[in-house]
Amino acid sequence: MIRISKQADYGILILGHFAKEAGETILSARELAERTRVAPPMTSKVLKNLARGGLLESVRGMRGGYRLTRHPEDITIGEIIVVMDGPIAVTECAPDEPAVSDCAQEPWCPVRGSWQRLNDAIREALNRVTLAEMTCPVADPVGSFAGHEDQADV
Repeated sequence: MIRISKQADYGILILGHFAKEAGETILSARELAERTRVAPPMTSKVLKNLARGGLLESVRGMRGGYRLTRHPEDITIGEIIVVMDGPIAVTECAPDEPAVSDCAQEPWCPVRGSWQRLNDAIREALNRVTLAEMTCPVADPVGSFAGHEDQADV
């Protein structure tokens, strides 16, 4: 199973709350913890990582907190995952930087190139989806919207 980490998931969740706000809204760690129902220590850790990665900036003062550094349309899901989890790779043997691999089977591996193609495809797909798009409802094949199952029969 291919999964992003819990921290990356929380990062997308938290940034989604910023994306739903108007303009350069400043949100505190406490307010975000309440809105997301993510434990305050984890919320603070995620916010610090997002700020360190350049997706949020810290605002000091009495009404301080965090705000987005760019518009939600300019932040990709791939960027968020890289900030939270590091480079996107399906396997350990096919990182972005081949010299970093420490796979003992690499010299004899007949499928290494294919793993790299898959990594590239996944990375490209994640970089095509923006934070703004993630906060919009998506129609399912029946025509209802995610989260509104009761409208599927209409």
